[in-house]
Amino acid sequence: MGRLAARIAVIAVLAVAGAVAAFATIAPSSEVELLLERKSTVETLAIPAEALLPAPESYIREERFQRGDTIPGFLSRLGIAEPQVKALARLRPLQALRPGHHVTADVTGDGEPLSISFLTGRDTIVQITPRGDGYSVAEERAALYTQVAMKAGVIQSSLFAATDAAGIPDSVAMQLSDVFGGDIDFHRDLRKRDQFKVIYELHHVAGRPVRAGKVLAAEFITQDRTLRAVHYRNSYYAPNGQNLRKAFLRSPLEFSRVSSGFGMRRHPIARVWRAHEGIDYAAPLGTRVRAVGDGVVDYAGPKGGYGKVVIIRHHGNYTTAYAHLNRIAVKRGARIEQNDTIGFVGQTGWATGPHLHYEFRVAGRARNPFSIAMPAALPVPAQELTAFRTHAEPLLARLELLANTNLASLE
Repeated sequence: MGRLAARIAVIAVLAVAGAVAAFATIAPSSEVELLLERKSTVETLAIPAEALLPAPESYIREERFQRGDTIPGFLSRLGIAEPQVKALARLRPLQALRPGHHVTADVTGDGEPLSISFLTGRDTIVQITPRGDGYSVAEERAALYTQVAMKAGVIQSSLFAATDAAGIPDSVAMQLSDVFGGDIDFHRDLRKRDQFKVIYELHHVAGRPVRAGKVLAAEFITQDRTLRAVHYRNSYYAPNGQNLRKAFLRSPLEFSRVSSGFGMRRHPIARVWRAHEGIDYAAPLGTRVRAVGDGVVDYAGPKGGYGKVVIIRHHGNYTTAYAHLNRIAVKRGARIEQNDTIGFVGQTGWATGPHLHYEFRVAGRARNPFSIAMPAALPVPAQELTAFRTHAEPLLARLELLANTNLASLE
């Protein structure tokens, strides 16, 4: 009983203490009234006139001319007023704007252009300024300077998709396909997770990159093969001095899809089985067709079921034919270099859709260009090997640096 009485006493004490604490949190009525009567006040401070910045008379606006832009719409986006847009849109230099061109404009608050400038594809800078009731146009050589860019990528679907993902310009991707085109068929050989590394020139004007230059060195790893290329003089060579350029490219189109291979097939028009002595490439109308090797145009014109066709005679006993062209870009007797444009994909002659029919012949006999061993171009001359190795060493060292890049993060 004694213990029970003691516990009851403790509980009673705690209860009383809690009640006191609770009452202690309630402010007296006089303090509540003071809190309710307290008001916020805002005091306006005068700012000295000399502390205010004057409104700018004009502002600089930079815009990139995009695919689908019209000249008037683009000028309006630069903040130029409607009357001036109409006058400027008639200027011939502005008609030369192409997607990707960066334009800088100095424009007043009322939309009056004080100057408009942009870099042309000829590496000149066009400057347009007001003069009287019109505009004056000046053009001068741009002060280009070149830096070296180093990029790496991983193939997921195609070379172009991988270079886009790595921020590599399309012109560099095209060069990669040309450099390794004799050893890699970019239509059929690429595999997911193939890797590439590239060192290339990047030209700048006033601190801004404006366009890519030539590929200086590159590496491609595909199907457990590692290929390296170094630019030297006017070609690309392996580190041992062997020329990577083959006498013939594997394909007359940079990128397309093989729609009909070499061998027996059911003819799409005759509906009978017969030998198909070439390769058909499905490609959009107007796609560029390139010569696979140096040579002389032996024939250029219509030829029955082939439609418009170009036939090139190469060194030795080699000839190539390009059929169903929409337009021919060469004349008979013209000397052609590898990768020159000889025509454009069409649907002339016996063709059920736009495509290129390509034939590769050795001593008059049709051969499969995918399976035949292509002859290589000449290697670095023996007397230049020392100079070549001196030139190649720093570029190969840069490729080694890129080899340490964590490409897994790019997958």
